[in-house]
Amino acid sequence: MHVHILGIAGTFMASLALLARALGHTVSGADQNVYPPMSTQLDEQGIRWREGYDPASLEPRPDMVVIGNALSRGNAAVEAVLERGLPYTSGAQWIAEQVLPGRAVLAVAGTHGKTTTSSMLAWILDQAGLAPGFLIGGIPENFGVSARLGDVQGRTSAAGDRMSRAATGSPFVSEADEYDTAFFDKRSKFVHYRPRIAILNNLEYDHADIFPDLAAIQRQFHHLVRSVPAGGRLIVNAHDKALAEVLAMGAWTPVETFAIHGHGVRTDWSARALNHDTSRFEVLHGERSLGEVHWPLPGQHNMLNGLAAIAAAAAAGVKPALAISALAVFRNAKRRLEVRGIVNGVTIYDDFAHHPTAITATIEALRARIGAQRLIAVLEPRSNTMKLGVHRDVLGSSLVLADRVHVFKPADLTWNLERVLKALDGRGQLHTRIDSIIEAIAAEARPGDHVLVMSNGGFGGIHARLLERLGQPAAPAQGR
Repeated sequence: MHVHILGIAGTFMASLALLARALGHTVSGADQNVYPPMSTQLDEQGIRWREGYDPASLEPRPDMVVIGNALSRGNAAVEAVLERGLPYTSGAQWIAEQVLPGRAVLAVAGTHGKTTTSSMLAWILDQAGLAPGFLIGGIPENFGVSARLGDVQGRTSAAGDRMSRAATGSPFVSEADEYDTAFFDKRSKFVHYRPRIAILNNLEYDHADIFPDLAAIQRQFHHLVRSVPAGGRLIVNAHDKALAEVLAMGAWTPVETFAIHGHGVRTDWSARALNHDTSRFEVLHGERSLGEVHWPLPGQHNMLNGLAAIAAAAAAGVKPALAISALAVFRNAKRRLEVRGIVNGVTIYDDFAHHPTAITATIEALRARIGAQRLIAVLEPRSNTMKLGVHRDVLGSSLVLADRVHVFKPADLTWNLERVLKALDGRGQLHTRIDSIIEAIAAEARPGDHVLVMSNGGFGGIHARLLERLGQPAAPAQGR
């Protein structure tokens, strides 16, 4: 079958492309405004795609067109699909029909941490010998790809436990996104997956372009909860009030909770930080210590992500001791506090943070790691929620732990970013050109500084451009 994917360079659709090819299909696609790491992954995997949505990309006529949720009516390729009567479907529906039947799906949902936690869970199952399939909205460094089919037959884990194909199906880890499915299907993507085990990591208001309020997102999360069987498991963040309200709507599946130890929350699983940046933490089940995780990831948010992955893996039959040892050699997904390079003593990081909560968590984690060394934050408010100004009153406070802040104003952002700068007491600067940010950092950066670039897009290749500029010798001083 020839599968043509519109929006093929998106994090979800590029992963779908890898799965379709692994199933033996001929895969092609089209996209625009593409950037790494997904565009690079497609090229490395030899998957053919075209820039732009010219209807000519639909020749030769495909057997199925998979349409990404970034495309809508009026798009030239979408209009051609409808006009020509080509068979089409959404990405989530295609995955549900072509990949997930007969599999034990482990879904990871939440406003934050989906990619990281999915990567952790897939890695734990892999190290347990279960050879899971997975679809992740990023590229986990341990695997080097964002998706794989895995072993569909089911096998015995290294811990001696079995996830039997006959009983539950072989494991498949899916990042479970609450964003809508397609222009013709406005349900959240994750309602298609029907997981046996679901992690509910956290829940905040986001995606203001499609959800009017938090309650609308909670309803979608409850649709996910309704689809988990009684023989499955819900792994839920005990700190999160919005998730508690979702469960109060009804739950028909055993619930296990996780939390930070000693925060006054009764919970099944907890984690206790053992050092300042939480790169060492103890895992407890009830009050019984199960061992310690020692890994390179800083931050309480990563500690909770790891704890959720351990709990979900235990529900799938993997002993916690094995999960703990697997996390010791876990390497996070690209664009999650990823070091892009060090030049003249200045470290450049790339991070996907684009919501105030995620921005705060990322900066806190890096600050705990680097101590008093200077932290220069660079932010592109690029998401639809950011552009609508939903977070305008709290965005500034999410950046206060940085020593210097450079904020880029996209041309299509209509609200006044000056209110963000006011919260920074003169430590912030607004820019309308990426070149201006690069030159400002080149002028102020010194050895030992850490430059944290945050965006959910390509940001004009700013990371490579910064490294190149910082590596240039200083211009000689002009004589008087």
